Amino acid sequence: MPYQAASFDSAAGFSRRSLLKKSALGFGAIALADILAREGEGSERSLKSPHFAPRAKRVIFLFMHGGPSAIDTFDYKPLLERDNGKPLPFEKPRIQFAQTGNLLRSPWKFRQYGQSGAWVSDLFPEVGRCVDDLCFIKSMHGSNEAHGGALLKIHTGSDTFVRPSKGAWVSYGLGTENTNLPAFVTINPTLGHGGVQNFGSGFLPPEHQATCIGSSGAAMKNATIANLTPPNAKRYDQRKQLDFVQKLNHHQLNRYEHSPELDARIESLELAFRMQMEAPDVLDLNQETSATHQLYGIDQPHTENFGRECLLARRLSEAGVRFVQVSHAYWDQHSELKEKHSELAAQVDRPIAGLLKDLKQRGLLDETLVIWGAEFGRTPTAQGNNGRDHNPHAFTYWFAGGGVKPGFSYGNSDDYGFYAVDQKVHVHDYHATLLHLLGLDHEKLTFHYGGRDFRLTDIHGRVIHDIMT
Repeated sequence: MPYQAASFDSAAGFSRRSLLKKSALGFGAIALADILAREGEGSERSLKSPHFAPRAKRVIFLFMHGGPSAIDTFDYKPLLERDNGKPLPFEKPRIQFAQTGNLLRSPWKFRQYGQSGAWVSDLFPEVGRCVDDLCFIKSMHGSNEAHGGALLKIHTGSDTFVRPSKGAWVSYGLGTENTNLPAFVTINPTLGHGGVQNFGSGFLPPEHQATCIGSSGAAMKNATIANLTPPNAKRYDQRKQLDFVQKLNHHQLNRYEHSPELDARIESLELAFRMQMEAPDVLDLNQETSATHQLYGIDQPHTENFGRECLLARRLSEAGVRFVQVSHAYWDQHSELKEKHSELAAQVDRPIAGLLKDLKQRGLLDETLVIWGAEFGRTPTAQGNNGRDHNPHAFTYWFAGGGVKPGFSYGNSDDYGFYAVDQKVHVHDYHATLLHLLGLDHEKLTFHYGGRDFRLTDIHGRVIHDIMT
């Protein structure tokens, strides 16, 4: 049977919509009773049961938009340095985004870190000091050479059709831990290369789409949730206004037997009202100590913006947001590889390490799955003399916390980093594993739409049990 949120009251035999349509109570009374019930029951009311015991309760996804180079960051290739300038000794892919020349060695030195001895380039010295908490997957591969298709594949499982994003699937499958906050938040999302589809709900009920904070390129210092605190509006007055709007929605329910858009509108309005009680405090980074700001690099100009994103992600996650995505752009160095990768890595290295250390010292890392990655990697062969092309055939992800093996590496690319060759992990496998760590069976988490049952992994995907504790 497909996994669906319960839509009927088994005791009474009525759907929630039917009850509202037939009820003589006003929306204000229903909303008040609902709020009081939530306060009495805590967040359990909105939780949905996982299929089995989860290893992780929540996810923070650190998305490096544009495609950082695995062979310049976490996938050390000594032969690439030895054979710099020589032709690739095997065939390039039949389909390429652009033509490339001979092999190009990494401009950065690699060093071994921690007890695990993991190799990390000088681009990420701070993250390097955290390698004993990281689980590397060095054999990721996808199916699309272009940013738009590759982003959609990573985020939704499909590069050709409109599908729900993975955050929306997690929200649908597990609900929220905190009824005063959304289950899915995206921070500084890109509006290109698939745009809102990368954090949208697709054909799932619309309430599972992400709540956005900021947008790509905007300063995080002033970023907030739009219209969170309307000016000069008292709570009592807002409740009266909302009751009037919900009364109109109630009348609309009498006209439509099935309206997921109207359901989402009703729920989003009530959620927005409840969020005013808690979200402003969660978004207020001034409540953190100066030592915490320094840990995330908020005290330095080049790390301030992403540091704020990472600290906000920790606060949202700690407050009960199920899936938080943190985006950083733009790692697309077809030229100026050394200059631009150095600049971008310097912006994120300290904040990411700060996030890992902060979660660990607060006792949150074991139940929070942190994921770092992009839509693809980059070629070991050169564009011009200082750039790399898109490479979906081999790239690196790393996980931390949330039930994965620390200080562990899984899979390999070839000697130069062009193709995944050993223990290959397709994007569908990544999605299946992500859901499994959250206690969800990717074959059972389905939604009936257009005459068939859909899932995040479509008809593919295998769980990578070897990376789990």
